[in-house]
Amino acid sequence: MSVPSIGSSSFAILSQALAAQAKARASASSSRASTGANGKLSESDQRVVAKLQQQDRAVRAHELAHIAAGAGVVTSGASYTYETGPDGKRYANGGEVSIDVSPGRTPQDTLRKAEQIRASALAPADPSAQDRSVAARAEQMATEARIELADASAQKSRGTTSSGSNDDPASALYLSVADGQASSGSRVNTWA
Repeated sequence: MSVPSIGSSSFAILSQALAAQAKARASASSSRASTGANGKLSESDQRVVAKLQQQDRAVRAHELAHIAAGAGVVTSGASYTYETGPDGKRYANGGEVSIDVSPGRTPQDTLRKAEQIRASALAPADPSAQDRSVAARAEQMATEARIELADASAQKSRGTTSSGSNDDPASALYLSVADGQASSGSRVNTWA
């Protein structure tokens, strides 16, 4: 049987993983020492375990909400940080989901993506400060996309109006907001 070679960076990662496992085993054996003669946890340890279990459920539900709402923008599954309880088990006490916050190829794509990012960030019942920050960033991205769309619409309106068109930017903006639907009669300049 041959053993595959391990590069130095892979070896460092493997060493860290083994050290973490050894630490977890040592913690578990010390926590077993705090159990009674019959192998049960003390009342205070049971309360700690119950609290850790509740926290674990909340953290996992929070991250799953991001994933469920983030179809198309979530780039990886949830990753968790753990705490070992007095029972020797690991409980999630934090987590994160990676989300692609880059703009789309077109302003329309960017607008759709920004709305999806915002929905994913605010999906949990109790969004964190980081979640709110991502949602604010997505809102800014959506605003910029809307401005690009309005500019493009205004340019299109200027290029397709009749020869007697008004080159005033305010009029062009007014027309773009009105979806470029100019009536066949005279125009009223509401910006004056």
